[in-house]
Amino acid sequence: MSFQTFQLLILGSSSATPTSSRNPTAQLLNIAERFFLIDCGESTQIQLRKYKARFQNINHIFISHLHGDHFFGLPGFLASMHLLGRKNELTIFAPPQLKEIIQLIHKHSDTYLSYPIKFIDTQNKTKELIWEDEKVEVYSLPLQHRISTTGFLFKEKPLPRNIDKYKLEKFNVSFSEIHKLKLGFDAIDNDGKTINNTDLTIAPHATRSYAFCSDTRFFEGLASEIMDVDLLYHESTFLEEKVDRAFQTYHSTAKQAAEMAILSNAKKLILGHFSARYDDLSEFLNEAKPIFNNTELATEGKIIDI
Repeated sequence: MSFQTFQLLILGSSSATPTSSRNPTAQLLNIAERFFLIDCGESTQIQLRKYKARFQNINHIFISHLHGDHFFGLPGFLASMHLLGRKNELTIFAPPQLKEIIQLIHKHSDTYLSYPIKFIDTQNKTKELIWEDEKVEVYSLPLQHRISTTGFLFKEKPLPRNIDKYKLEKFNVSFSEIHKLKLGFDAIDNDGKTINNTDLTIAPHATRSYAFCSDTRFFEGLASEIMDVDLLYHESTFLEEKVDRAFQTYHSTAKQAAEMAILSNAKKLILGHFSARYDDLSEFLNEAKPIFNNTELATEGKIIDI
Protein backbone atom coordinates (compact mmCIF):
# COMPACT_ATOMS: atom_id res chain seq x y z
CA MET A 1 0.00 0.00 0.00
CA SER A 2 1.55 3.32 -1.05
CA PHE A 3 1.69 6.32 1.29
CA GLN A 4 1.51 9.90 0.12
CA THR A 5 4.25 12.14 1.49
CA PHE A 6 3.84 13.61 4.98
CA GLN A 7 7.19 15.12 5.92
CA LEU A 8 8.35 17.94 8.18
CA LEU A 9 11.64 19.83 7.77
CA ILE A 10 12.86 21.95 10.68
CA LEU A 11 14.43 25.23 9.53
CA GLY A 12 14.73 27.08 12.84
CA SER A 13 14.49 26.15 16.52
CA SER A 14 15.57 29.19 18.53
CA SER A 15 13.33 31.56 20.44
CA ALA A 16 13.51 35.36 20.34
CA THR A 17 17.29 35.55 20.03
CA PRO A 18 19.09 33.37 17.46
CA THR A 19 22.41 31.73 18.26
CA SER A 20 25.36 30.77 16.09
CA SER A 21 23.79 27.34 15.56
CA ARG A 22 20.06 27.96 15.97
CA ASN A 23 17.82 30.14 13.81
CA PRO A 24 14.40 31.61 14.67
CA THR A 25 11.27 29.57 14.10
CA ALA A 26 10.45 28.21 10.66
CA GLN A 27 9.32 24.83 9.36
CA LEU A 28 8.45 23.37 5.97
CA LEU A 29 5.70 20.76 5.83
CA ASN A 30 5.09 18.61 2.75
CA ILE A 31 1.77 16.77 2.57
CA ALA A 32 1.11 15.06 -0.76
CA GLU A 33 3.42 17.58 -2.49
CA ARG A 34 1.63 20.55 -0.98
CA PHE A 35 4.37 22.63 0.62
CA PHE A 36 3.40 24.70 3.66
CA LEU A 37 5.84 27.18 5.22
CA ILE A 38 5.06 27.56 8.92
CA ASP A 39 6.43 30.79 10.40
CA CYS A 40 9.26 32.66 8.75
CA GLY A 41 11.88 33.95 11.16
CA GLU A 42 15.11 35.62 10.07
CA SER A 43 17.30 33.48 7.75
CA THR A 44 14.41 31.27 6.66
CA GLN A 45 15.22 31.70 2.98
CA ILE A 46 18.87 30.86 3.66
CA GLN A 47 17.79 27.70 5.46
CA LEU A 48 15.52 26.77 2.57
CA ARG A 49 18.49 27.05 0.22
CA LYS A 50 20.74 25.12 2.60
CA TYR A 51 18.32 22.19 2.70
CA LYS A 52 17.56 22.41 -1.03
CA ALA A 53 13.87 23.29 -0.77
CA ARG A 54 12.51 25.01 -3.87
CA PHE A 55 10.99 28.43 -3.09
CA GLN A 56 8.44 28.29 -5.86
CA ASN A 57 6.88 25.07 -4.54
CA ILE A 58 5.59 27.02 -1.55
CA ASN A 59 2.11 28.39 -2.19
CA HIS A 60 0.88 28.75 1.39
CA ILE A 61 2.55 30.47 4.36
CA PHE A 62 1.20 30.32 7.92
CA ILE A 63 2.34 32.94 10.44
CA SER A 64 1.45 32.16 14.05
CA HIS A 65 1.85 35.68 15.45
CA LEU A 66 3.61 38.98 14.93
CA HIS A 67 6.62 38.69 17.19
CA GLY A 68 9.68 39.26 15.04
CA ASP A 69 11.28 35.86 15.49
CA HIS A 70 8.27 34.37 13.71
CA PHE A 71 7.96 36.66 10.68
CA PHE A 72 10.97 38.97 10.21
CA GLY A 73 12.23 36.70 7.43
CA LEU A 74 9.05 37.13 5.41
CA PRO A 75 9.71 40.46 3.60
CA GLY A 76 13.02 39.20 2.26
CA PHE A 77 11.55 35.86 1.28
CA LEU A 78 8.74 37.56 -0.66
CA ALA A 79 11.27 39.75 -2.46
CA SER A 80 13.46 36.78 -3.38
CA MET A 81 10.54 34.92 -4.92
CA HIS A 82 9.85 38.05 -7.01
CA LEU A 83 13.47 38.23 -8.15
CA LEU A 84 13.32 34.54 -9.08
CA GLY A 85 10.39 35.28 -11.39
CA ARG A 86 7.46 33.92 -9.45
CA LYS A 87 4.07 34.37 -11.13
CA ASN A 88 1.75 32.12 -9.12
CA GLU A 89 -0.43 33.51 -6.35
CA LEU A 90 0.87 33.13 -2.80
CA THR A 91 -1.55 32.81 0.13
CA ILE A 92 -0.52 34.02 3.59
CA PHE A 93 -2.52 33.08 6.69
CA ALA A 94 -1.71 35.49 9.50
CA PRO A 95 -3.04 38.05 11.97
CA PRO A 96 -4.75 40.86 10.01
CA GLN A 97 -2.05 43.44 10.84
CA LEU A 98 0.53 41.56 8.75
CA LYS A 99 -1.02 42.75 5.49
CA GLU A 100 -0.55 46.37 6.60
CA ILE A 101 3.07 45.69 7.60
CA ILE A 102 3.98 44.09 4.28
CA GLN A 103 2.20 46.76 2.25
CA LEU A 104 3.98 49.50 4.19
CA ILE A 105 7.39 47.91 3.53
CA HIS A 106 6.59 47.62 -0.15
CA LYS A 107 5.29 51.20 -0.30
CA HIS A 108 8.41 52.77 1.18
CA SER A 109 10.81 50.53 -0.72
CA ASP A 110 8.93 51.12 -3.99
CA THR A 111 8.50 47.35 -4.40
CA TYR A 112 6.04 45.83 -6.85
CA LEU A 113 5.92 42.04 -6.77
CA SER A 114 5.58 39.99 -9.94
CA TYR A 115 2.94 37.78 -8.33
CA PRO A 116 -0.25 38.36 -6.32
CA ILE A 117 -0.49 37.78 -2.57
CA LYS A 118 -3.75 36.75 -0.96
CA PHE A 119 -3.95 37.49 2.77
CA ILE A 120 -6.26 35.37 4.93
CA ASP A 121 -6.83 36.80 8.41
CA THR A 122 -6.57 34.48 11.39
CA GLN A 123 -8.18 34.86 14.81
CA ASN A 124 -7.34 33.26 18.15
CA LYS A 125 -10.79 32.93 19.70
CA THR A 126 -11.90 29.54 18.37
CA LYS A 127 -10.60 26.63 16.32
CA GLU A 128 -11.29 27.34 12.65
CA LEU A 129 -10.92 25.56 9.31
CA ILE A 130 -8.86 28.02 7.25
CA TRP A 131 -7.88 26.02 4.15
CA GLU A 132 -8.63 22.74 2.44
CA ASP A 133 -8.41 20.92 -0.85
CA GLU A 134 -9.21 17.35 -1.84
CA LYS A 135 -6.37 15.89 0.24
CA VAL A 136 -5.56 18.24 3.12
CA GLU A 137 -7.34 20.46 5.63
CA VAL A 138 -5.74 23.07 7.89
CA TYR A 139 -7.15 24.52 11.12
CA SER A 140 -6.02 27.46 13.22
CA LEU A 141 -5.92 26.92 17.00
CA PRO A 142 -6.14 29.59 19.71
CA LEU A 143 -3.02 29.73 21.89
CA GLN A 144 -2.26 31.77 25.02
CA HIS A 145 0.52 34.27 24.39
CA ARG A 146 1.13 37.99 25.00
CA ILE A 147 -0.36 38.91 21.65
CA SER A 148 -2.88 37.21 19.37
CA THR A 149 -1.32 33.86 18.47
CA THR A 150 -2.53 30.73 16.72
CA GLY A 151 -1.25 27.24 16.33
CA PHE A 152 -2.04 25.22 13.22
CA LEU A 153 -3.36 21.69 12.76
CA PHE A 154 -2.67 19.96 9.43
CA LYS A 155 -4.71 16.85 8.64
CA GLU A 156 -4.91 14.43 5.76
CA LYS A 157 -8.37 13.80 4.43
CA PRO A 158 -9.46 10.15 4.21
CA LEU A 159 -8.19 8.50 1.06
CA PRO A 160 -10.44 6.38 -1.20
CA ARG A 161 -10.29 2.63 -0.76
CA ASN A 162 -7.77 0.79 -2.95
CA ILE A 163 -9.17 -1.46 -5.65
CA ASP A 164 -7.92 -5.06 -5.77
CA LYS A 165 -8.07 -5.73 -9.52
CA TYR A 166 -7.47 -9.44 -9.04
CA LYS A 167 -10.58 -9.59 -6.86
CA LEU A 168 -12.59 -7.85 -9.60
CA GLU A 169 -11.76 -10.72 -11.93
CA LYS A 170 -12.38 -13.36 -9.25
CA PHE A 171 -15.85 -12.00 -8.44
CA ASN A 172 -16.69 -11.26 -12.07
CA VAL A 173 -17.08 -7.52 -11.47
CA SER A 174 -16.75 -5.00 -14.31
CA PHE A 175 -14.15 -2.23 -14.16
CA SER A 176 -17.06 0.19 -14.57
CA GLU A 177 -17.85 -0.43 -10.89
CA ILE A 178 -14.52 1.00 -9.70
CA HIS A 179 -15.83 4.52 -9.06
CA LYS A 180 -18.59 3.21 -6.78
CA LEU A 181 -16.14 1.00 -4.92
CA LYS A 182 -13.73 3.89 -4.25
CA LEU A 183 -16.62 5.81 -2.69
CA GLY A 184 -17.30 2.90 -0.35
CA PHE A 185 -20.36 1.42 -2.07
CA ASP A 186 -20.89 -2.26 -2.86
CA ALA A 187 -20.60 -3.45 -6.47
CA ILE A 188 -22.86 -5.41 -8.80
CA ASP A 189 -21.20 -8.30 -10.64
CA ASN A 190 -21.90 -9.18 -14.25
CA ASP A 191 -24.68 -11.55 -13.15
CA GLY A 192 -26.48 -8.87 -11.13
CA LYS A 193 -25.33 -10.14 -7.72
CA THR A 194 -24.24 -7.65 -5.03
CA ILE A 195 -20.60 -8.01 -3.90
CA ASN A 196 -19.51 -6.40 -0.62
CA ASN A 197 -17.10 -3.51 -0.96
CA THR A 198 -14.67 -5.06 1.52
CA ASP A 199 -14.38 -8.17 -0.67
CA LEU A 200 -13.06 -6.08 -3.55
CA THR A 201 -11.05 -3.29 -1.93
CA ILE A 202 -8.24 -2.67 0.52
CA ALA A 203 -8.56 -0.02 3.22
CA PRO A 204 -6.23 2.97 2.76
CA HIS A 205 -3.72 3.87 5.46
CA ALA A 206 -5.01 5.80 8.44
CA THR A 207 -5.03 9.57 8.02
CA ARG A 208 -2.16 11.48 9.62
CA SER A 209 -1.96 14.85 11.36
CA TYR A 210 0.51 17.44 12.61
CA ALA A 211 -0.08 20.10 15.26
CA PHE A 212 2.18 23.16 15.36
CA CYS A 213 1.81 24.81 18.77
CA SER A 214 3.83 27.97 18.67
CA ASP A 215 4.47 30.38 21.55
CA THR A 216 2.01 29.64 24.33
CA ARG A 217 1.51 29.13 28.01
CA PHE A 218 0.62 25.60 28.98
CA PHE A 219 -3.17 25.22 29.21
CA GLU A 220 -5.08 21.96 29.33
CA GLY A 221 -7.82 23.14 26.96
CA LEU A 222 -5.44 22.88 24.01
CA ALA A 223 -5.39 19.09 24.30
CA SER A 224 -9.00 18.69 23.15
CA GLU A 225 -8.24 20.64 19.95
CA ILE A 226 -5.35 18.37 18.90
CA MET A 227 -6.51 15.02 20.31
CA ASP A 228 -4.80 11.91 18.86
CA VAL A 229 -2.42 13.95 16.71
CA ASP A 230 0.37 11.91 15.10
CA LEU A 231 3.07 14.55 15.56
CA LEU A 232 2.97 17.41 18.05
CA TYR A 233 5.35 20.36 17.98
CA HIS A 234 5.05 22.22 21.27
CA GLU A 235 7.23 25.14 22.23
CA SER A 236 9.55 24.54 25.18
CA THR A 237 11.35 27.81 25.64
CA PHE A 238 12.51 26.98 29.17
CA LEU A 239 13.42 24.12 31.47
CA GLU A 240 11.30 23.54 34.54
CA GLU A 241 13.68 25.52 36.75
CA LYS A 242 12.35 28.60 34.92
CA VAL A 243 8.67 27.64 35.13
CA ASP A 244 7.79 30.96 36.79
CA ARG A 245 9.59 32.83 34.02
CA ALA A 246 7.72 30.74 31.46
CA PHE A 247 4.37 31.71 32.96
CA GLN A 248 5.30 35.40 33.14
CA THR A 249 6.37 35.49 29.49
CA TYR A 250 3.53 33.27 28.18
CA HIS A 251 5.82 30.38 27.31
CA SER A 252 6.14 26.71 28.28
CA THR A 253 8.73 24.32 29.67
CA ALA A 254 9.86 20.97 28.26
CA LYS A 255 8.01 19.21 31.08
CA GLN A 256 4.80 21.05 30.24
CA ALA A 257 5.17 20.16 26.54
CA ALA A 258 5.47 16.49 27.52
CA GLU A 259 2.38 16.80 29.71
CA MET A 260 0.49 18.23 26.73
CA ALA A 261 1.57 15.22 24.65
CA ILE A 262 0.10 12.93 27.30
CA LEU A 263 -3.14 14.93 27.58
CA SER A 264 -3.66 15.01 23.81
CA ASN A 265 -2.71 11.36 23.28
CA ALA A 266 -0.10 12.42 20.74
CA LYS A 267 1.99 9.71 19.12
CA LYS A 268 5.21 11.75 18.91
CA LEU A 269 6.43 15.03 20.42
CA ILE A 270 9.07 17.42 19.13
CA LEU A 271 10.38 20.27 21.26
CA GLY A 272 11.52 23.65 19.93
CA HIS A 273 11.73 27.42 20.43
CA PHE A 274 14.65 27.03 22.82
CA SER A 275 15.88 30.05 24.76
CA ALA A 276 19.35 31.19 23.74
CA ARG A 277 20.42 30.83 27.39
CA TYR A 278 20.68 27.05 26.89
CA ASP A 279 23.68 25.55 25.12
CA ASP A 280 23.05 21.91 26.02
CA LEU A 281 19.68 20.96 24.54
CA SER A 282 19.93 17.41 25.88
CA GLU A 283 18.55 18.76 29.15
CA PHE A 284 15.22 19.34 27.40
CA LEU A 285 15.03 15.65 26.52
CA ASN A 286 16.08 14.69 30.05
CA GLU A 287 13.13 16.67 31.37
CA ALA A 288 10.50 15.55 28.85
CA LYS A 289 11.24 11.88 28.13
CA PRO A 290 10.45 10.53 31.62
CA ILE A 291 6.94 11.90 31.10
CA PHE A 292 6.55 11.22 27.36
CA ASN A 293 9.22 8.92 26.01
CA ASN A 294 8.68 9.42 22.27
CA THR A 295 10.17 12.92 22.29
CA GLU A 296 12.76 14.50 20.00
CA LEU A 297 14.33 17.91 19.54
CA ALA A 298 13.16 20.03 16.59
CA THR A 299 16.67 21.09 15.58
CA GLU A 300 17.82 22.60 12.29
CA GLY A 301 17.85 20.23 9.34
CA LYS A 302 15.91 17.46 11.05
CA ILE A 303 13.47 15.67 8.77
CA ILE A 304 10.54 13.85 10.33
CA ASP A 305 8.39 11.51 8.26
CA ILE A 306 4.97 10.72 9.62
